[in-house]
Amino acid sequence: MAKGRIKVMLTNEGSYPFHQSGESSWCNDLVNGLTNVDYTIYSMMMNHNDTQRFTLPQNTELIKVPLWRTEDPKQHSILPFSKQYLAQKHPSSNIIQAQFLPLFKAMIHEIISIDKNPREFARILFDLYNFFKQYDYRSCFKADLVWTTFKDLINSYTGDPSNKLPEPSVFDMIQSLGRLNRLCTILDTPLPRVDVTHSAAAAFCGIPGVLAKLENRTPFLLTEHEVYLREQYLNINASNYSTYLKTFLIRYIHSITSLNYYMADQISPVCQYNIRWEKQFGVSPSKIEVIYNGVDKDIFTPDPREHYNAHPTVVSLARVDPVKDLLTLIKASAIVKEQIPNVRFLVYGAITVPDYYEECLVLRKQLDLEETFIFAGHSNNVPSVLANADVIAFSSLTEAFPYSIVEAMMAGKAVVATDVGGVKEAVGDCGVLVTPGLHEPMAWAITNLLSNSDLRHSYGVEARKRALTLFTIERTLGLYSAVYHKLIKRTGHPQVFLVQLQQQKLLSNKGYALLDLGFWREAIIQFQQAVEASPNSAAVPVLMIEIAHAYNELGDSEKALLDLATIKALLTKDVSKLVPLKLPIETALEQSPSETEYGELLPLVDERDSRLDERNVKPQAVLWQLKRQKNLADKGYALMELGFWREAIAQYQKAISIYSISSAVPVFLTEISFAYMELGEVNLARDVLDKAQLLIQFEGMHLIA
Repeated sequence: MAKGRIKVMLTNEGSYPFHQSGESSWCNDLVNGLTNVDYTIYSMMMNHNDTQRFTLPQNTELIKVPLWRTEDPKQHSILPFSKQYLAQKHPSSNIIQAQFLPLFKAMIHEIISIDKNPREFARILFDLYNFFKQYDYRSCFKADLVWTTFKDLINSYTGDPSNKLPEPSVFDMIQSLGRLNRLCTILDTPLPRVDVTHSAAAAFCGIPGVLAKLENRTPFLLTEHEVYLREQYLNINASNYSTYLKTFLIRYIHSITSLNYYMADQISPVCQYNIRWEKQFGVSPSKIEVIYNGVDKDIFTPDPREHYNAHPTVVSLARVDPVKDLLTLIKASAIVKEQIPNVRFLVYGAITVPDYYEECLVLRKQLDLEETFIFAGHSNNVPSVLANADVIAFSSLTEAFPYSIVEAMMAGKAVVATDVGGVKEAVGDCGVLVTPGLHEPMAWAITNLLSNSDLRHSYGVEARKRALTLFTIERTLGLYSAVYHKLIKRTGHPQVFLVQLQQQKLLSNKGYALLDLGFWREAIIQFQQAVEASPNSAAVPVLMIEIAHAYNELGDSEKALLDLATIKALLTKDVSKLVPLKLPIETALEQSPSETEYGELLPLVDERDSRLDERNVKPQAVLWQLKRQKNLADKGYALMELGFWREAIAQYQKAISIYSISSAVPVFLTEISFAYMELGEVNLARDVLDKAQLLIQFEGMHLIA
């Protein structure tokens, strides 16, 4: 953030700046209204040839991520070609086998599983994101080994009745693998460094926010217009997909939505109605702050002139789509016409579902409404359309918080709308709400308003007052600006910390494996990356000891001594703050080295002692205890890899007893907690994890529950 300006990456899926929609209007308001913010628009598109509908300000950058009609998303990246080209390595079969497939399998497991683990899913996606920085993801998906592995995994899941996954056809498998391929398109797209990421939905467009948070600790704001999960459930269930593909896609979307909810620092739905879905996913109320959509009060204004239409006019601002339920509006118009023969119904909106449009035309002809009910297409002048209307009608089956209703209210128009989503929050007592799907109540409400000009005027005046109080663009922009600044100032991300610990563990495991093989330089690189993965982790001194040991084996004593000096400072800090667990003196004597080998020994802790005497701590003894601890931890990691959870727990407990004030103890406790989770002993897992978090907090780390 330079000179008071904020950098925000605003992500969306299939809307801004390429398509007209309520979400696009919201994006455009933010980009043009918050003049102290430099936006980078991250737009997921269906086709890289989509026409841009909105003009972006000069200080706004655009990242286009075409998901379906292009081979390589990097060609649309803002990064220089040279950097992109250097990252294009084709992985060998060994690399795919050793590095890609474990992550690929873990990703599939998380997607297919009925019970979701968003923290683990975040870790997997972040690891894949880092893998694709080095290797070409397309080469991975084209490998025969990946296809074979995918088939075997799916077949193994479908073979277990507890997974409740129907058996797929070959076509189903190809389709589902293709969806994963497109997910990797997102993971393959480089991210800019910004102050805040802001997603327009709890959808795939939230993934860049998750990655930026894990990579740079960038705060992540999530706005929900429509409830993405609900919309996708409806669409998938209404599709002609096979039972397997429906199940796969629903669980896939469930994983993505859970990930967004878990990783977001703040969730700002556009209406209270959406909150019930978020709470159902376990989102804390303290994490939710509703921010209503706003419109420009100077653009949407009541017409001061006396309004008269030769034909009483009902306007509906809606795309031609089944969810807008225009069939019900057509049926209602037939009843209204019986009472008001010269009435006109005008629908302004794009035809998004041609088959549904044809169905509407058939019904219109059957009811002899071709001169009454008119599809007027998309309009670029909504204020003028509203000004010429007597009544505004909305027949949707589902909505979140529609812009069109707020615009109509700000223009001082009487509204008849179905009581769905956040519509009631918008309209309040300033309009007429009817039951969705029923044409007669809608017809009666429209007829009543068209027949009573005083009632129309009264509703219009009250609607304008309500909109001026709650739904101005100035109010909306002010709230988003305040949230951006609040998130930038906020410190501590518990979700990031837990994922970083998992990443640190994996890198450490690689380092230990390379040490055992005598690859000292390669091990140093892995340990250094492990330190970078979570530099505030309590395990850092242990990892630095391993780096010093490797340098010593390479004969580079100068670097080894420098690292040991750093370790000594860290250990001194840790010893001064931590109260150790009591270690029976008999156990300690059995595990201690000889004095002649290591010099003066560290005084052992008697059961009567409550603290170590820091003045008597000797580096040689500390190093010996840490080495013993490392060996036991190695056994624990190996046993976990083999699935021997109880045996691994025993090794970690022994490692803690060796040197209970070690900075690595919280890491071991985290591993014990994970093992208990795998055993299904959730209460024990939580108790152990609580202990780990307390130790971390005790060391000055800001882990917020």
